[in-house]
Amino acid sequence: MKKYIAIFAILIATATTTQAQKYFTRAGYLGFFSDTKMEDIKGDNNKVNFVLDAATGQLEISGLIKAFEFEKALMQEHFNENYMESDTYPKTSFKGKVDNMAGVNLKKDGTYSSKVTGDLTMHGVTKKVTVDATFKVAGGKITCESKFDVVPEDYKITIPGTVRDNIASKIAVTAKANLEELKK
Repeated sequence: MKKYIAIFAILIATATTTQAQKYFTRAGYLGFFSDTKMEDIKGDNNKVNFVLDAATGQLEISGLIKAFEFEKALMQEHFNENYMESDTYPKTSFKGKVDNMAGVNLKKDGTYSSKVTGDLTMHGVTKKVTVDATFKVAGGKITCESKFDVVPEDYKITIPGTVRDNIASKIAVTAKANLEELKK
């Protein structure tokens, strides 16, 4: 009987540890910035889902294209209808892995640098990417952030010649999230 109680206690401890190793938010940030001589274009989305499994390093990010907001309503309309075709391709996502998750201690204050490798899907196209990421832990709060460039043509996003000079050939992207422990 003692043997069964010990096994049961180990299973409960393992389940609790596994559960405590997942972190998430539904209020992550995904933004982009296009800088040209003609004009700057900035889009912000504060409704992005992030899920990190600290045990495996698996990271998933997803957001609705129509949730991006712009300074000018016309930019938002053109972004959704002409470039991202958000009725046809409503989401963007990333599924990948933190390359050195063993070196990122989410229980100890500090700043941890890593590479994250995975599949970025946008506008119906999936590409393998590797980006730099930073995890900051302070007072039990976890922030992850990454900045990288995206080339619209790589994702079959067509920029008409009439506005080619208004949109950068490389778009600066920022992904950021304040992660909380997932509690079931």
